[in-house]
Amino acid sequence: MPDSSAVIAENIARIGERIARAAESAGRSVDDVSLMAVTKFHPLEAVRYAYLSGIRFFGENRVQEALAKYPPIRVSIKDASLHMIGTLQKNKINKALAIFDAIEGIDSVDTLRAVLTRIDGRKEPFRLYLELHTGEASKAGFPNLDELLRGCEAYAEFLEGDVDIKSARLCGLMTMAPFTQDSSEIRKSFKMLAAAKKEVEKRFHFSNFGELSMGMSNDFEIAIEEGATLVRIGTAIFGERDVHNA
Repeated sequence: MPDSSAVIAENIARIGERIARAAESAGRSVDDVSLMAVTKFHPLEAVRYAYLSGIRFFGENRVQEALAKYPPIRVSIKDASLHMIGTLQKNKINKALAIFDAIEGIDSVDTLRAVLTRIDGRKEPFRLYLELHTGEASKAGFPNLDELLRGCEAYAEFLEGDVDIKSARLCGLMTMAPFTQDSSEIRKSFKMLAAAKKEVEKRFHFSNFGELSMGMSNDFEIAIEEGATLVRIGTAIFGERDVHNA
């Protein structure tokens, strides 16, 4: 992993240029796409360097690593948002709610309901994303659109329970494309998520819903072309992961 703030800054600038080109080619504004730095297995210094280079979204896959890494720096990056992008185990929900600002890997109705019932009043609503399985080998996420819509119905029921509740906000959907060199398969995955978003918007009228978290180091330009609003980049920013920092 690069240990130089200059290298990380250069990588982020280069990715920013690629994001801008992809957005332009898709007829979109670059301002509609946010860059998340995925810091799994990367040390605290890398988080600091990325923040100083303009990153305001960070992603971690595991609750325990986030708890070990982020508390010392949260005060100095108050305007940054930390997202959990891995699968959330029910026995880790309370800890996840204590350290993260958003959970992207909501993959079942049961998990969604468990999270919603444990969210207390907050100054800022806790941000939630439903994950749809669109082809990635791990099979994470809601298995199909019907199940995803059941998740949306569960969220609608939560809102109906108390219209004044501001503790949670369903912001959008996320997915992981299959890890392949076949760009047509990758694009198919992202198109599926974009179509799911349109279906949710047609059936429900959730305020602040509409984000698409999709695209990683090897496929984020395709994701932007298909409507991504948040791309999750790790390797292209920090280099290969150092598992000894886990």
